[in-house]
Amino acid sequence: MTSRNFCCDPLKILMRWLIFFSVLKLSYAIKDPDVEGEALLDFLKNLNDSNNQITDWDSHFVSPCFSWSHVTCRNGHVIALTLASHGFSGTLSPSIAKLKYLVSLELQNNNLSGLLPDYISNLTNLQYLNLADNNFKGSIPATWGQLSSLKHMDLSSNDLTGSIPMQLLSVPMFNFSDTDLHCGEGFDQPCVSKSEHPASTHKSKLKKVVQFASCGAFAVLCLGAIFTYRYYQMHRHKSDIFVDVSGEDECKISFGQLRRFSWRELQVATKNFSESSVIGQGGFGKVYKGILSDDTKVAVKRLSDYNNPGGEAAFEREVQLISVAVHRNLLRLIGFCTTETERILVYPFMENLSVAYQLRDLKSYEKGLDWPTRKKVAFGTAHGLEYLHEQCNPKIIHRDLKAANILLDDEFEAVLGDFGLAKLVDTRMTHVTTQVRGTMGHIAPEYLSTGKSSEKTDVFGYGITLLELVTGQRAIDLSRLEEEEDVLLIDHVKKLLRENRLRDIVDNNLESYDPKEVETILQVALLCTQGFPEDRPTMSEVVKMLQGVGLADRWVDWQKLEEIRNQEFSHMTHQFVWSDESTFDQEAIHLSKAR
Repeated sequence: MTSRNFCCDPLKILMRWLIFFSVLKLSYAIKDPDVEGEALLDFLKNLNDSNNQITDWDSHFVSPCFSWSHVTCRNGHVIALTLASHGFSGTLSPSIAKLKYLVSLELQNNNLSGLLPDYISNLTNLQYLNLADNNFKGSIPATWGQLSSLKHMDLSSNDLTGSIPMQLLSVPMFNFSDTDLHCGEGFDQPCVSKSEHPASTHKSKLKKVVQFASCGAFAVLCLGAIFTYRYYQMHRHKSDIFVDVSGEDECKISFGQLRRFSWRELQVATKNFSESSVIGQGGFGKVYKGILSDDTKVAVKRLSDYNNPGGEAAFEREVQLISVAVHRNLLRLIGFCTTETERILVYPFMENLSVAYQLRDLKSYEKGLDWPTRKKVAFGTAHGLEYLHEQCNPKIIHRDLKAANILLDDEFEAVLGDFGLAKLVDTRMTHVTTQVRGTMGHIAPEYLSTGKSSEKTDVFGYGITLLELVTGQRAIDLSRLEEEEDVLLIDHVKKLLRENRLRDIVDNNLESYDPKEVETILQVALLCTQGFPEDRPTMSEVVKMLQGVGLADRWVDWQKLEEIRNQEFSHMTHQFVWSDESTFDQEAIHLSKAR
């Protein structure tokens, strides 16, 4: 899409930004994105899900609000858990107290046991609590009387004893039947409120609350859409909606939680885009380290020659993709800046820069990546790609996967960045580009020869990246010619493997490593870099193989196939008589050699 078409179709602009803002509002409203997810995972662990009823709670998601089953959220926070009738046989974890926005907790009809924990009293927003038909014992903690928001409580059919805290007697709907609790006088019927169907009433009310919230949010979006469209129609001839205000009245404009920076603000943050602030450079421009006025460190990606269709497309692509891809192993966007002559993206600053920097560009006083950290990077990158390929809708192909595009946060967690070449995939279409883009040595052979990209294009790049992690070397290194070695890293590693020279494969900067783990990484790498895309595993299969699941059989098949291909290649080369004029033919055969 050209800049001109992008700016002159108000309906397309409207729809794109509505989707963009609604997703970003949810993702950026999360103040502590890991706290609730980690609390839920610990909670599930203590519930003892021996029947594996819950399989989609994934620790690599930024928030449980995006796709976890049995979880309801509002404004980016968990407000309801519906986990009835799942056969749980464990206990209630203290981590439940971390869900401070929880309104509803349904755990009825399980086999949970133990005492009713007093830390439930910390859930001050709790309105609906159903623990009926379990095996809880003991008394109701007196601290539960602090649950002032409680509207419905069902503790029936448990081995409970003692008295009910006086404060709970004012709960509108309750059921303590089939227990040994002393309900006391003043109840119209023993241990049960007047409501005949408290559970159904609760669900109906919660449903109404959720529907009301959803309708309200939709109404706000619609009003915003109408206002935006009307404003565009009124001012379409006056200015481009993407152009910053200039002069003394220059200001920041917020779209949802995505911040719009002024040119002057980023100019100051990067010391006037000084070369000394450059921390990276790619095909579409430079990346600068910046420090905002509040001392926040950022990475400022300034697109060069944005009027070039490729540069403008890269800007639009990264903004568009960030609205559908939210994962702990993917780089998030903080904000942007647009003027008549600039397109700039602003990201969090990654303290440890990139994997490529850590492998090859460290200063003498800096410590390199140890083996456990490299393994952590391999897993984190795999999880990020698995999310893009198999859990995003529509799926996303990165198309430029390499060590330089894998960033490292302050805990050396892998964060996949630079979506300038990425593609949103429409499964109904064949993905062909007229111009192959990417980094030589990382580009899959079928993409290089046909222009067709797919998820398996990324799998190939991931395999090459694994080789970089193990060896510390570049995908293509002409200096290996001096040692009469293969220029391509993949061929170099294969040769050393055939000669059982594992020690020569591993990066000299690694002081210690686990040979078995190195072999696993190398085997997965070579399975990912096979010449035919259909032979390569999916990223979900890669994640399992990194854990050793299903790797052995596939590796045996690879070895057999590799032996056959080597024999065919050897036979083919003996059919040629090489001359000084055949340099191009030699290179063509070498590049087409099965990988």
